[in-house]
Amino acid sequence: MSNQALENKKIAILATDGFEDSELTSPRDAVAEAGATTVVISTESGEIEGKKGEKVTVDQATAEANAADFDALILPGGTSNADHIRTDEAAVAFVRELTQAGKPVGVICHGGWILTDADALKGVTMTSYPSLKTDLSNAGATWVDEEVRVDKRIVSSRTPDDLPAFNAAIVEEFAK
Repeated sequence: MSNQALENKKIAILATDGFEDSELTSPRDAVAEAGATTVVISTESGEIEGKKGEKVTVDQATAEANAADFDALILPGGTSNADHIRTDEAAVAFVRELTQAGKPVGVICHGGWILTDADALKGVTMTSYPSLKTDLSNAGATWVDEEVRVDKRIVSSRTPDDLPAFNAAIVEEFAK
């Protein structure tokens, strides 16, 4: 894959306080190294803080985000991040519009929760942190315990241990 495989691609990263630090920063860096522009979107402007203290500047609030402006989406994990972001109506609408448009999504760990609220999992085979298995299955997904799974433009992984495989898979899928 070329170092510029994602040149001219604009990737949204949707998160709020309590994100799993490496699950935001590592995929962000991987797509940026492949030439993409990343935009951090959160429920409020300012700065968000990961559960291990990583601070990230918010580029856009969910209320202002337009799915048509982006080529792909990254949903990092972190239990409180994922639980909080899925209660934001603008975030759910953004994810729903993006997935309905057939744009690729990279989701890791607990990040999949918002996909249940966005009604984006019917017929999708995916993985996640194991505790989400029932929620994802109830939303229509087939859950598997794998390092990374790509199905119907959704790239999913379980934990920070899976980041090397996840990052390679999102760059490949986002380049299509």
